[in-house]
Amino acid sequence: MRDDEILGQIRQLVDEQHRLRASLAAGELTSEEEQSRIRLVERSLDRCWDLLRQRRARRDVGDDPDHTAPRPAGEIEDYEY
Repeated sequence: MRDDEILGQIRQLVDEQHRLRASLAAGELTSEEEQSRIRLVERSLDRCWDLLRQRRARRDVGDDPDHTAPRPAGEIEDYEY
């Protein structure tokens, strides 16, 4: 996945967060439903940002960023950026 594709996925996930919050405000979702779905979106966002950082780091040291793979969510969960 190229950097622009990762950034596009990040934009989609952020849009999904906004839709979920709007649905909660409109009474279309319960708070529990919204929080559950937001957690999934946030995990996906964390993985995208992590992958993008890995690619940039590889590029910075002269390595091929295309040899970077997404890490499991559990590996990057609670990681402080």
